[in-house]
Amino acid sequence: MQISEAEARAPATSYAYKASLIGSAHRFELTEEGLSWHIAGRSGLWGYGEISAIRLSYRPVSMQQHRFRADLSHVDGGRIAILSTSWQTAALMAPQDYGYRDFIVELHARTAKAGSRAVLTAGLGRVTYAAALALLAFLAVAMAGLFIRAIMVGEFAGVLFIIGFAALFTWQVGGFIRRNQPRTYRFDALPAAVLP
Repeated sequence: MQISEAEARAPATSYAYKASLIGSAHRFELTEEGLSWHIAGRSGLWGYGEISAIRLSYRPVSMQQHRFRADLSHVDGGRIAILSTSWQTAALMAPQDYGYRDFIVELHARTAKAGSRAVLTAGLGRVTYAAALALLAFLAVAMAGLFIRAIMVGEFAGVLFIIGFAALFTWQVGGFIRRNQPRTYRFDALPAAVLP
């Protein structure tokens, strides 16, 4: 069966991923009535106006360095997490970047159209982010101290190791910190840093 050009450009109205190797896929669908979800034998329908908060974040894990997450909250206190990756095998977690992105963008569009007053945030919570920055500052001071000590005693192999380690650490952790800077956004201006 061939997909027409109009169908190919239509916004994604369903999305599924496997959160673990064991268990069924988490399935979501954007219907006229709201967000329909099926997770671990449970299901429900949240009206778009009943979604009280959406938080988008960048959440890499060891098996998948390019992973994003959307946390949705319901006015009654329920919470749903939607991930951009799906477990395929014991050693493979596959990205689903385009399907995830299209679904999240369409969810925002429908939620805005319903007149939702959802709180839209991106990144880490402010307290968590401040703690992460304080830890990074402490590590930077410690690394600088080791670097100066290695130069003073003439341990140039140690100097090179510290430079290499600092570069790798900055590349890995710096991207996480930059993408997860706490901020609010609008329905029509989703932050690109927390979307694939």
